[in-house]
Amino acid sequence: YKKKWNRGWINVVNPFRATIVLGTPGSGKSYAVVNNFIKQQIEKGYSLYCYDYKYPDLSTIAFNHLLKHSDGYKVKPKFYVINFDDPRRSHRCNPIHPDFMTDIADAYESAYTIMLNLNRTWVQKQGDFFVESPIILFAAVIWFLRLYQGGKYCTFPHAIELLNRRYEDIFPILTSYPELENYLSPFMDAWLGGAQEQLQGQIASAKIPLSRMISPQLYWVMSDSEFTLDINNPDEPKILCVGNNPDRQNIYGAALGLYNSRIVKLINKKGKLKSSVIIDELPTIYFKGLDNLIATARSNKVAVCLGFQDFSQLVRDYGDKEAKVVMNTVGNIFSGQVVGETAKQLSERFGKVLQKRQSISINRQDVSTSINTQMDSLIPPSKISGLTQGMFVGSVSDNFKERIEQKIFHAEIVVDSAK
Repeated sequence: YKKKWNRGWINVVNPFRATIVLGTPGSGKSYAVVNNFIKQQIEKGYSLYCYDYKYPDLSTIAFNHLLKHSDGYKVKPKFYVINFDDPRRSHRCNPIHPDFMTDIADAYESAYTIMLNLNRTWVQKQGDFFVESPIILFAAVIWFLRLYQGGKYCTFPHAIELLNRRYEDIFPILTSYPELENYLSPFMDAWLGGAQEQLQGQIASAKIPLSRMISPQLYWVMSDSEFTLDINNPDEPKILCVGNNPDRQNIYGAALGLYNSRIVKLINKKGKLKSSVIIDELPTIYFKGLDNLIATARSNKVAVCLGFQDFSQLVRDYGDKEAKVVMNTVGNIFSGQVVGETAKQLSERFGKVLQKRQSISINRQDVSTSINTQMDSLIPPSKISGLTQGMFVGSVSDNFKERIEQKIFHAEIVVDSAK
Protein backbone atom coordinates (compact mmCIF):
# COMPACT_ATOMS: atom_id res chain seq x y z
CA TYR A 1 0.00 0.00 0.00
CA LYS A 2 1.50 3.36 -1.12
CA LYS A 3 4.68 1.50 -2.18
CA LYS A 4 5.25 0.09 1.32
CA TRP A 5 4.92 -3.43 2.70
CA ASN A 6 2.74 -3.63 5.82
CA ARG A 7 2.44 -6.44 8.33
CA GLY A 8 -1.02 -7.95 8.69
CA TRP A 9 -3.12 -11.10 8.86
CA ILE A 10 -5.08 -13.10 6.32
CA ASN A 11 -8.14 -14.15 8.29
CA VAL A 12 -10.12 -17.10 6.94
CA VAL A 13 -13.12 -16.50 9.20
CA ASN A 14 -15.37 -18.96 7.36
CA PRO A 15 -13.43 -22.06 6.22
CA PHE A 16 -16.76 -23.87 5.70
CA ARG A 17 -17.23 -21.92 2.45
CA ALA A 18 -14.36 -23.98 0.97
CA THR A 19 -10.83 -22.98 0.02
CA ILE A 20 -8.73 -23.45 -3.11
CA VAL A 21 -4.93 -23.20 -3.03
CA LEU A 22 -3.33 -22.75 -6.46
CA GLY A 23 0.25 -22.49 -7.63
CA THR A 24 2.82 -23.99 -9.97
CA PRO A 25 5.27 -26.53 -8.46
CA GLY A 26 7.58 -24.78 -6.01
CA SER A 27 5.36 -21.73 -5.46
CA GLY A 28 5.02 -22.61 -1.76
CA LYS A 29 1.35 -23.56 -1.59
CA SER A 30 1.83 -26.61 0.67
CA TYR A 31 4.41 -25.00 2.95
CA ALA A 32 2.67 -21.64 3.32
CA VAL A 33 -1.03 -22.55 3.23
CA VAL A 34 -1.94 -26.26 3.35
CA ASN A 35 0.39 -27.10 6.27
CA ASN A 36 -1.04 -24.20 8.27
CA PHE A 37 -4.60 -25.31 7.55
CA ILE A 38 -3.76 -28.70 9.07
CA LYS A 39 -2.06 -27.23 12.14
CA GLN A 40 -4.63 -24.58 12.95
CA GLN A 41 -7.63 -26.83 12.41
CA ILE A 42 -6.18 -29.43 14.78
CA GLU A 43 -5.61 -26.66 17.34
CA LYS A 44 -9.26 -25.62 16.97
CA GLY A 45 -10.62 -29.14 17.53
CA TYR A 46 -11.55 -30.25 14.00
CA SER A 47 -11.76 -33.90 13.02
CA LEU A 48 -9.63 -34.26 9.90
CA TYR A 49 -9.40 -36.23 6.66
CA CYS A 50 -6.14 -35.62 4.78
CA TYR A 51 -5.18 -36.97 1.35
CA ASP A 52 -1.38 -37.08 1.40
CA TYR A 53 -0.12 -37.47 -2.18
CA LYS A 54 3.55 -37.52 -1.17
CA TYR A 55 3.13 -39.59 1.96
CA PRO A 56 4.23 -39.06 4.75
CA ASP A 57 4.77 -35.27 4.39
CA LEU A 58 1.36 -34.02 5.56
CA SER A 59 0.69 -37.06 7.77
CA THR A 60 3.82 -36.36 9.85
CA ILE A 61 2.71 -32.76 10.41
CA ALA A 62 -0.80 -33.86 11.42
CA PHE A 63 0.46 -36.57 13.81
CA ASN A 64 3.04 -34.40 15.57
CA HIS A 65 0.66 -31.47 15.89
CA LEU A 66 -2.06 -33.70 17.34
CA LEU A 67 0.36 -34.91 20.03
CA LYS A 68 0.99 -31.30 21.13
CA HIS A 69 -2.53 -29.91 20.78
CA SER A 70 -4.98 -32.67 21.68
CA ASP A 71 -6.32 -30.45 24.50
CA GLY A 72 -8.46 -28.61 21.92
CA TYR A 73 -10.86 -31.58 21.75
CA LYS A 74 -13.60 -32.61 24.19
CA VAL A 75 -12.95 -36.24 23.22
CA LYS A 76 -9.34 -36.93 22.22
CA PRO A 77 -9.31 -38.07 18.57
CA LYS A 78 -7.63 -41.25 17.40
CA PHE A 79 -5.06 -41.08 14.62
CA TYR A 80 -5.39 -43.51 11.69
CA VAL A 81 -3.33 -44.05 8.55
CA ILE A 82 -4.10 -45.93 5.34
CA ASN A 83 -0.84 -46.77 3.58
CA PHE A 84 -0.77 -49.37 0.80
CA ASP A 85 3.03 -49.22 0.39
CA ASP A 86 3.74 -50.55 3.88
CA PRO A 87 0.77 -52.49 5.29
CA ARG A 88 2.68 -53.08 8.55
CA ARG A 89 2.34 -49.35 9.25
CA SER A 90 -1.24 -49.08 8.04
CA HIS A 91 -4.62 -49.54 9.64
CA ARG A 92 -7.18 -51.67 7.82
CA CYS A 93 -10.52 -50.34 6.62
CA ASN A 94 -13.23 -51.84 4.43
CA PRO A 95 -14.72 -49.00 2.32
CA ILE A 96 -17.77 -51.10 1.36
CA HIS A 97 -18.55 -52.26 4.89
CA PRO A 98 -22.10 -53.73 4.98
CA ASP A 99 -23.13 -51.45 7.87
CA PHE A 100 -22.85 -48.43 5.57
CA MET A 101 -24.43 -50.10 2.50
CA THR A 102 -28.18 -49.70 2.96
CA ASP A 103 -29.32 -49.74 -0.67
CA ILE A 104 -28.22 -51.00 -4.07
CA ALA A 105 -27.62 -47.34 -4.96
CA ASP A 106 -24.70 -47.39 -2.48
CA ALA A 107 -23.22 -50.35 -4.36
CA TYR A 108 -23.63 -48.46 -7.63
CA GLU A 109 -21.88 -45.39 -6.15
CA SER A 110 -18.93 -47.52 -5.06
CA ALA A 111 -18.65 -49.27 -8.44
CA TYR A 112 -19.00 -45.94 -10.25
CA THR A 113 -16.23 -44.32 -8.20
CA ILE A 114 -13.74 -47.15 -8.60
CA MET A 115 -14.34 -47.52 -12.36
CA LEU A 116 -13.99 -43.80 -13.08
CA ASN A 117 -10.80 -43.64 -11.03
CA LEU A 118 -9.34 -46.54 -13.02
CA ASN A 119 -10.51 -45.09 -16.36
CA ARG A 120 -10.24 -41.31 -16.10
CA THR A 121 -11.39 -40.79 -19.72
CA TRP A 122 -14.78 -42.27 -18.76
CA VAL A 123 -15.55 -39.10 -16.78
CA GLN A 124 -16.29 -37.40 -20.13
CA LYS A 125 -18.32 -40.39 -21.41
CA GLN A 126 -20.77 -41.01 -18.57
CA GLY A 127 -23.92 -42.71 -19.87
CA ASP A 128 -22.21 -44.54 -22.77
CA PHE A 129 -23.03 -48.23 -23.19
CA PHE A 130 -19.50 -49.53 -22.56
CA VAL A 131 -19.10 -47.20 -19.57
CA GLU A 132 -22.36 -48.04 -17.79
CA SER A 133 -22.19 -51.81 -18.45
CA PRO A 134 -19.10 -52.58 -16.30
CA ILE A 135 -20.35 -50.25 -13.55
CA ILE A 136 -23.73 -52.03 -13.41
CA LEU A 137 -22.06 -55.46 -13.40
CA PHE A 138 -19.62 -54.60 -10.61
CA ALA A 139 -22.41 -52.93 -8.59
CA ALA A 140 -24.43 -56.16 -8.84
CA VAL A 141 -21.46 -58.18 -7.56
CA ILE A 142 -20.99 -55.81 -4.60
CA TRP A 143 -24.69 -55.89 -3.70
CA PHE A 144 -24.77 -59.70 -3.90
CA LEU A 145 -21.92 -59.83 -1.36
CA ARG A 146 -23.88 -57.40 0.83
CA LEU A 147 -26.93 -59.71 0.77
CA TYR A 148 -25.10 -63.03 1.08
CA GLN A 149 -24.91 -64.21 4.71
CA GLY A 150 -25.56 -60.70 6.02
CA GLY A 151 -22.54 -59.16 4.27
CA LYS A 152 -19.97 -61.51 5.80
CA TYR A 153 -17.85 -61.36 2.63
CA CYS A 154 -18.74 -57.80 1.56
CA THR A 155 -15.22 -56.49 0.93
CA PHE A 156 -13.54 -55.01 -2.11
CA PRO A 157 -11.07 -57.92 -2.60
CA HIS A 158 -13.93 -60.46 -2.48
CA ALA A 159 -15.81 -58.43 -5.10
CA ILE A 160 -12.83 -58.44 -7.50
CA GLU A 161 -12.23 -62.17 -7.04
CA LEU A 162 -15.91 -63.03 -7.57
CA LEU A 163 -16.11 -60.90 -10.70
CA ASN A 164 -13.15 -62.80 -12.17
CA ARG A 165 -14.95 -66.16 -12.03
CA ARG A 166 -16.51 -67.54 -15.25
CA TYR A 167 -19.71 -65.66 -16.07
CA GLU A 168 -21.49 -68.99 -16.69
CA ASP A 169 -20.93 -69.72 -12.99
CA ILE A 170 -21.77 -66.37 -11.41
CA PHE A 171 -24.77 -65.15 -13.48
CA PRO A 172 -27.15 -67.92 -12.30
CA ILE A 173 -26.15 -67.20 -8.67
CA LEU A 174 -26.57 -63.43 -8.97
CA THR A 175 -29.91 -63.58 -10.78
CA SER A 176 -31.32 -66.00 -8.18
CA TYR A 177 -31.75 -62.89 -5.98
CA PRO A 178 -34.91 -60.92 -6.93
CA GLU A 179 -33.14 -57.58 -6.26
CA LEU A 180 -30.54 -58.40 -8.93
CA GLU A 181 -32.68 -60.18 -11.51
CA ASN A 182 -33.85 -57.00 -13.26
CA TYR A 183 -30.53 -55.27 -12.62
CA LEU A 184 -28.70 -57.89 -14.68
CA SER A 185 -31.38 -58.49 -17.31
CA PRO A 186 -29.35 -56.84 -20.16
CA PHE A 187 -26.48 -59.28 -19.50
CA MET A 188 -28.82 -62.29 -19.27
CA ASP A 189 -30.58 -61.26 -22.50
CA ALA A 190 -27.22 -61.07 -24.29
CA TRP A 191 -26.17 -64.46 -22.88
CA LEU A 192 -29.41 -66.29 -23.68
CA GLY A 193 -29.74 -64.53 -27.04
CA GLY A 194 -26.34 -65.77 -28.17
CA ALA A 195 -24.65 -62.35 -28.29
CA GLN A 196 -21.48 -63.79 -26.84
CA GLU A 197 -19.08 -61.25 -28.34
CA GLN A 198 -21.06 -58.31 -26.97
CA LEU A 199 -21.35 -59.96 -23.55
CA GLN A 200 -17.66 -60.79 -23.36
CA GLY A 201 -16.83 -57.19 -24.33
CA GLN A 202 -19.05 -55.86 -21.52
CA ILE A 203 -17.53 -58.22 -18.94
CA ALA A 204 -13.96 -57.60 -20.12
CA SER A 205 -14.43 -53.83 -19.75
CA ALA A 206 -15.08 -54.49 -16.04
CA LYS A 207 -12.45 -57.19 -15.49
CA ILE A 208 -9.46 -55.59 -17.22
CA PRO A 209 -9.33 -52.31 -15.22
CA LEU A 210 -10.05 -54.08 -11.91
CA SER A 211 -7.34 -56.67 -12.52
CA ARG A 212 -4.79 -53.84 -12.10
CA MET A 213 -5.82 -53.66 -8.45
CA ILE A 214 -5.05 -57.29 -7.63
CA SER A 215 -2.33 -56.79 -5.05
CA PRO A 216 -1.63 -58.40 -1.66
CA GLN A 217 -1.11 -54.98 -0.04
CA LEU A 218 -4.43 -53.57 -1.28
CA TYR A 219 -6.27 -56.78 -0.40
CA TRP A 220 -4.88 -56.76 3.14
CA VAL A 221 -5.72 -53.11 3.90
CA MET A 222 -9.20 -53.19 2.30
CA SER A 223 -10.44 -56.55 3.58
CA ASP A 224 -11.20 -55.76 7.23
CA SER A 225 -12.15 -52.78 9.38
CA GLU A 226 -10.20 -51.56 12.39
CA PHE A 227 -12.12 -48.28 12.34
CA THR A 228 -15.13 -46.68 10.66
CA LEU A 229 -15.04 -43.79 8.21
CA ASP A 230 -17.38 -41.47 10.15
CA ILE A 231 -14.46 -39.28 11.20
CA ASN A 232 -16.65 -36.53 12.72
CA ASN A 233 -18.56 -38.83 15.09
CA PRO A 234 -18.82 -36.77 18.34
CA ASP A 235 -18.24 -39.90 20.46
CA GLU A 236 -15.20 -41.06 18.49
CA PRO A 237 -13.50 -38.29 16.48
CA LYS A 238 -10.67 -39.27 14.15
CA ILE A 239 -7.72 -37.83 12.28
CA LEU A 240 -7.40 -39.94 9.13
CA CYS A 241 -4.47 -39.62 6.71
CA VAL A 242 -4.45 -41.63 3.49
CA GLY A 243 -1.16 -41.94 1.64
CA ASN A 244 -0.60 -42.17 -2.09
CA ASN A 245 2.60 -42.89 -4.00
CA PRO A 246 3.49 -40.85 -7.13
CA ASP A 247 4.93 -44.01 -8.75
CA ARG A 248 1.66 -45.93 -8.32
CA GLN A 249 -0.86 -43.14 -8.25
CA ASN A 250 -3.26 -44.65 -10.83
CA ILE A 251 -3.76 -47.84 -8.81
CA TYR A 252 -3.68 -46.39 -5.31
CA GLY A 253 -5.70 -43.36 -6.42
CA ALA A 254 -8.56 -45.62 -7.53
CA ALA A 255 -8.71 -47.35 -4.16
CA LEU A 256 -8.41 -44.07 -2.26
CA GLY A 257 -11.15 -42.55 -4.40
CA LEU A 258 -13.48 -45.16 -2.94
CA TYR A 259 -12.56 -44.07 0.60
CA ASN A 260 -13.17 -40.45 -0.44
CA SER A 261 -16.68 -41.08 -1.72
CA ARG A 262 -17.66 -43.05 1.40
CA ILE A 263 -16.25 -40.40 3.76
CA VAL A 264 -18.05 -37.57 1.95
CA LYS A 265 -21.40 -39.33 2.36
CA LEU A 266 -20.80 -40.08 6.04
CA ILE A 267 -19.47 -36.72 7.23
CA ASN A 268 -21.85 -34.43 5.34
CA LYS A 269 -24.63 -34.82 7.92
CA LYS A 270 -26.09 -32.67 10.65
CA GLY A 271 -25.34 -33.11 14.33
CA LYS A 272 -21.69 -34.05 13.84
CA LEU A 273 -18.42 -32.43 14.91
CA LYS A 274 -16.86 -29.74 12.75
CA SER A 275 -14.54 -31.47 10.32
CA SER A 276 -12.01 -30.72 7.63
CA VAL A 277 -11.30 -32.39 4.28
CA ILE A 278 -7.83 -31.51 2.96
CA ILE A 279 -6.92 -32.76 -0.51
CA ASP A 280 -3.48 -31.76 -1.75
CA GLU A 281 -2.76 -32.41 -5.46
CA LEU A 282 -6.47 -32.90 -6.22
CA PRO A 283 -6.07 -33.95 -9.91
CA THR A 284 -4.23 -37.15 -8.87
CA ILE A 285 -7.54 -38.60 -7.62
CA TYR A 286 -11.14 -38.57 -8.89
CA PHE A 287 -13.25 -37.25 -6.03
CA LYS A 288 -16.87 -38.08 -6.81
CA GLY A 289 -19.37 -35.61 -5.38
CA LEU A 290 -16.81 -32.87 -4.82
CA ASP A 291 -19.00 -30.13 -6.33
CA ASN A 292 -21.96 -31.19 -4.19
CA LEU A 293 -19.78 -31.33 -1.05
CA ILE A 294 -18.59 -27.74 -1.57
CA ALA A 295 -22.15 -26.54 -2.20
CA THR A 296 -23.76 -28.24 0.82
CA ALA A 297 -21.01 -28.75 3.40
CA ARG A 298 -21.18 -25.27 4.96
CA SER A 299 -24.36 -25.99 6.94
CA ASN A 300 -22.85 -29.26 8.21
CA LYS A 301 -19.58 -27.62 9.33
CA VAL A 302 -17.31 -29.37 6.83
CA ALA A 303 -14.32 -27.24 5.79
CA VAL A 304 -12.92 -28.25 2.39
CA CYS A 305 -9.39 -27.26 1.32
CA LEU A 306 -8.25 -28.24 -2.19
CA GLY A 307 -4.70 -27.84 -3.43
CA PHE A 308 -3.76 -28.11 -7.12
CA GLN A 309 -1.55 -26.41 -9.68
CA ASP A 310 -3.82 -25.03 -12.36
CA PHE A 311 -7.49 -24.85 -13.38
CA SER A 312 -6.64 -26.65 -16.64
CA GLN A 313 -5.73 -29.76 -14.60
CA LEU A 314 -9.20 -29.72 -13.08
CA VAL A 315 -10.88 -29.40 -16.49
CA ARG A 316 -8.79 -32.27 -17.86
CA ASP A 317 -9.60 -34.70 -15.03
CA TYR A 318 -13.10 -33.67 -13.93
CA GLY A 319 -14.66 -32.41 -17.13
CA ASP A 320 -15.57 -28.85 -18.04
CA LYS A 321 -18.92 -28.63 -16.21
CA GLU A 322 -17.81 -30.02 -12.85
CA ALA A 323 -14.55 -28.06 -12.95
CA LYS A 324 -16.46 -24.79 -13.47
CA VAL A 325 -18.76 -25.54 -10.53
CA VAL A 326 -15.76 -26.17 -8.26
CA MET A 327 -14.00 -22.99 -9.42
CA ASN A 328 -17.02 -20.74 -9.00
CA THR A 329 -18.48 -22.00 -5.69
CA VAL A 330 -15.45 -21.73 -3.39
CA GLY A 331 -15.39 -18.73 -1.08
CA ASN A 332 -11.67 -18.49 -0.24
CA ILE A 333 -8.83 -18.61 -2.73
CA PHE A 334 -5.03 -18.48 -2.35
CA SER A 335 -2.90 -18.37 -5.48
CA GLY A 336 0.84 -18.44 -5.93
CA GLN A 337 2.37 -18.14 -9.38
CA VAL A 338 0.02 -19.38 -12.13
CA VAL A 339 0.04 -18.55 -15.83
CA GLY A 340 -2.20 -18.48 -18.89
CA GLU A 341 -5.97 -18.87 -18.59
CA THR A 342 -5.83 -19.46 -14.84
CA ALA A 343 -4.12 -16.10 -14.26
CA LYS A 344 -6.75 -14.38 -16.45
CA GLN A 345 -9.64 -16.05 -14.59
CA LEU A 346 -8.21 -15.04 -11.22
CA SER A 347 -7.65 -11.47 -12.39
CA GLU A 348 -11.31 -11.29 -13.46
CA ARG A 349 -12.38 -12.74 -10.11
CA PHE A 350 -10.48 -10.04 -8.18
CA GLY A 351 -12.27 -7.38 -10.23
CA LYS A 352 -11.31 -3.94 -11.45
CA VAL A 353 -10.57 -0.64 -9.74
CA LEU A 354 -10.72 2.97 -10.93
CA GLN A 355 -7.16 4.12 -11.61
CA LYS A 356 -5.78 7.53 -12.60
CA ARG A 357 -3.59 7.83 -15.68
CA GLN A 358 -1.43 10.81 -16.55
CA SER A 359 -0.14 11.40 -20.06
CA ILE A 360 2.32 14.10 -21.10
CA SER A 361 2.83 15.27 -24.68
CA ILE A 362 5.75 17.54 -25.62
CA ASN A 363 6.10 19.51 -28.83
CA ARG A 364 8.16 22.55 -29.95
CA GLN A 365 5.79 25.12 -28.55
CA ASP A 366 4.46 23.70 -25.26
CA VAL A 367 3.99 20.77 -22.92
CA SER A 368 0.45 19.46 -22.32
CA THR A 369 -0.59 17.18 -19.48
CA SER A 370 -3.85 15.23 -19.35
CA ILE A 371 -5.21 13.12 -16.50
CA ASN A 372 -7.98 10.59 -17.02
CA THR A 373 -9.48 7.70 -15.06
CA GLN A 374 -9.90 4.15 -16.29
CA MET A 375 -11.15 0.85 -14.89
CA ASP A 376 -8.15 -1.51 -14.72
CA SER A 377 -7.60 -4.94 -13.21
CA LEU A 378 -6.88 -4.78 -9.49
CA ILE A 379 -4.29 -7.56 -9.90
CA PRO A 380 -3.40 -7.98 -13.61
CA PRO A 381 -2.60 -11.46 -15.04
CA SER A 382 1.02 -10.42 -15.68
CA LYS A 383 1.52 -9.79 -11.95
CA ILE A 384 0.00 -13.19 -11.03
CA SER A 385 2.26 -14.88 -13.61
CA GLY A 386 5.37 -13.30 -12.09
CA LEU A 387 4.83 -13.97 -8.37
CA THR A 388 7.92 -15.15 -6.51
CA GLN A 389 8.00 -18.12 -4.14
CA GLY A 390 5.99 -17.43 -0.98
CA MET A 391 4.06 -14.53 -2.56
CA PHE A 392 0.31 -15.06 -2.85
CA VAL A 393 -2.73 -13.24 -4.14
CA GLY A 394 -6.28 -14.17 -3.26
CA SER A 395 -9.54 -13.33 -1.60
CA VAL A 396 -11.37 -14.45 1.53
CA SER A 397 -15.06 -14.59 2.42
CA ASP A 398 -16.64 -13.23 5.57
CA ASN A 399 -19.67 -13.71 7.85
CA PHE A 400 -22.59 -11.52 8.90
CA LYS A 401 -21.01 -10.93 12.30
CA GLU A 402 -17.39 -10.87 11.09
CA ARG A 403 -17.19 -8.40 8.25
CA ILE A 404 -13.96 -8.08 6.27
CA GLU A 405 -13.70 -4.82 4.33
CA GLN A 406 -10.44 -5.72 2.55
CA LYS A 407 -11.17 -9.19 1.16
CA ILE A 408 -8.55 -9.23 -1.59
CA PHE A 409 -4.86 -9.50 -0.71
CA HIS A 410 -1.46 -9.51 -2.41
CA ALA A 411 1.14 -10.50 0.15
CA GLU A 412 4.06 -12.63 1.18
CA ILE A 413 2.85 -15.27 3.63
CA VAL A 414 5.31 -15.37 6.53
CA VAL A 415 5.26 -18.83 8.08
CA ASP A 416 5.93 -19.25 11.79
CA SER A 417 8.52 -22.00 11.27
CA ALA A 418 9.20 -22.34 15.02
CA LYS A 419 5.62 -23.47 15.50
